[in-house]
Amino acid sequence: QVQLVESGGGLVQPGGSLRLSCAASGTIFSINTMGWYRQAPGNQRELVATITSGGSAYYADSVKGRFTISRDNAKNRVYLQVNSLKPEDTAVYFCNADVLSVYYWGQGTQVTVSS
Repeated sequence: QVQLVESGGGLVQPGGSLRLSCAASGTIFSINTMGWYRQAPGNQRELVATITSGGSAYYADSVKGRFTISRDNAKNRVYLQVNSLKPEDTAVYFCNADVLSVYYWGQGTQVTVSS
C-alpha cells in the first residue's frame, strides 16, 4: 500500500505564498502522474495541477501563472508553490499519485487566505 501525507498549508493574507508538500511512502516502485486537487466547503473537488514522471505540468486556468507544481522523484515528493493567493483559493488541498495504475489520495492540508 501507499500513503500520501500533505503538509505546508496554513493561514495567509491575500497576496501571500505557501509551498505545499506531499510525501509518498510505502510500497512504491515508481510513480507516474502526481497531482494536486482542492475542495472548498460546499464545492466539488477540483483539479489544480498535475505533473508527469517526465516533468510535464498542467494547470487549471484559475491558478495558471500563480501556482507551480514540481516533483522530486528520488524522494517521492510532489510540491505546489502557491503565490499571489486570493481568498477564493481557500480550500483543503489534496495530492494524489498514480502508482502502478492505482490512484492514492492524501488527507489534505488546509489553505486559508484571509485578511
